[in-house]
Amino acid sequence: MPEPKFLLIICGFYNLGFAIFHLLFWKIFRWKGDLASLTHVNRSIMQILNLRLTYVFLVMAFVLFVFQPELIVTKLGQALLIAFSIFWFMRAVEQVVFFGLKHKVSNALTVLFLVGGVIHLLPVL
Repeated sequence: MPEPKFLLIICGFYNLGFAIFHLLFWKIFRWKGDLASLTHVNRSIMQILNLRLTYVFLVMAFVLFVFQPELIVTKLGQALLIAFSIFWFMRAVEQVVFFGLKHKVSNALTVLFLVGGVIHLLPVL
């Protein structure tokens, strides 16, 4: 198994990648046009939730890059890694529940989220 610090760096880039991906949602999913059909409240909620989730990914990446020793040796650090792992495992479940497994992109995302769950858990094992 790779060194825990190396895995944490991988996890940091993983979360950083999802932060960037979420910042591109407006363009990728044509939110300017598509969200216009929603009420002002629902349109605002969608965008705020996406921005807050992006912030969570950035905080996760920061913690993974800066606090590696603490994540590896302290109970709090290990609890955070387990929480991050559960986040990604649950995201994989939600992918299947809400999008199904009939499309290649959905399947690829499900696998990617499962990988996220595993790589965040490995340093704790």
